[in-house]
Amino acid sequence: MSQVSRLPLLLFFIAASSVADDDIANRINIDYELFRLDNGLTTIVHPDHSTPTVYVGIWYGVGSKDEPPGRTGFAHLFEHLMFQGTENREGEYFAPFTKAGATGMNGTTSEDRTNYFATVPTGALDMALWMESDRMSNLLGAVTQEALDEQRGVVQNEKRQGENRPYAGVYDRVRANVYPAGHPYRHSVIGSMEDLDAASLEDVHEWFNTYYGASNAVLVLSGDVDVATAKEKVTHFFSGAPAGIPLVKPQQWIPEIRENRKEILYDRVGQIRISRTWALPNLKDRDTTLMYLVNETLANNKNAPLQKRLVDDMQLATGLQGGAYGQVINGENNLTINLRNGVDPEAVIAVVDEVIAAYLEEGPDAQILENAKLGINMSMLSSMESKSSMGRMLAEGQLYTN
Repeated sequence: MSQVSRLPLLLFFIAASSVADDDIANRINIDYELFRLDNGLTTIVHPDHSTPTVYVGIWYGVGSKDEPPGRTGFAHLFEHLMFQGTENREGEYFAPFTKAGATGMNGTTSEDRTNYFATVPTGALDMALWMESDRMSNLLGAVTQEALDEQRGVVQNEKRQGENRPYAGVYDRVRANVYPAGHPYRHSVIGSMEDLDAASLEDVHEWFNTYYGASNAVLVLSGDVDVATAKEKVTHFFSGAPAGIPLVKPQQWIPEIRENRKEILYDRVGQIRISRTWALPNLKDRDTTLMYLVNETLANNKNAPLQKRLVDDMQLATGLQGGAYGQVINGENNLTINLRNGVDPEAVIAVVDEVIAAYLEEGPDAQILENAKLGINMSMLSSMESKSSMGRMLAEGQLYTN
């Protein structure tokens, strides 16, 4: 039997902290080279000849933050259209990659970017580069009303599936409370049904011509390719792509929340969940980076004070998780707590406030902090063994922070 759940949301908090400098960053040498074509396309090459494969990824500097009023969800809808045919070819985009033995083919959309990627055998690199350059230059002639309607339906079905998940409505309410009207992060990436219905072919053309030029893209090749070969191939396939419209980079905008805000949602879920969200600076700010360590030393470690007090000692919660999320315009810090049945949420909120106050007064446990830094660094280092993860790091670093 399901239980009706109340979900209080308390918002806005930034904790100051200090972390001793670690020289690990000075001991990591990532081998890569960057070059630009005359049309502005930036290419990053990371040679890795360990296996005969190349990760090919292209990051466009456009996401849901760039959607005008009345067109929410359009960045994600357009991502789906990019997997259709072009003026030069018919059929699904994935078909040649599947025949070539590629892996990890996909595309994703976030608030800040849209990316497309695949890992291909070295011998299929020309095919992958032609496919990417072809849709960069020759997409619109093949985008018909039928194709738009089909992909609109796919996205709307994806939205329905997401809204059927437990706690699905929480983040919509978080956005509405954290972000003021006009802030680029106030609406969801997938958008509203009404706005998706309103998307037209004219919108498709305008979006493509504005954001899908070569100068707004970062191409990354990570794997079995040398820099000279990459320059030759990228120049051959991409030099004729339109540069696109010069775009202005968005500036930081941290929501100013002058008081705590609370909202209660009702849903048929198994546990009451408390979600707390604080606004942070953007991903370039040191404080946002430090919040990753705050979460590890306050909430996520089994010996961290929130975990120990709420889950182990008082047994008020079955689990909790803290997470910092840095983005181009600003960031967020989220704390999620799942309560045991019958526990009063207000009592838990009081304990959380008490634990946070003590944490701010006393600072993190020194050993937990050292373990957290080691764990984060080990995770980063292990991810560098993957061509795709390395390619993603390099592309996002260039796109977001140059």
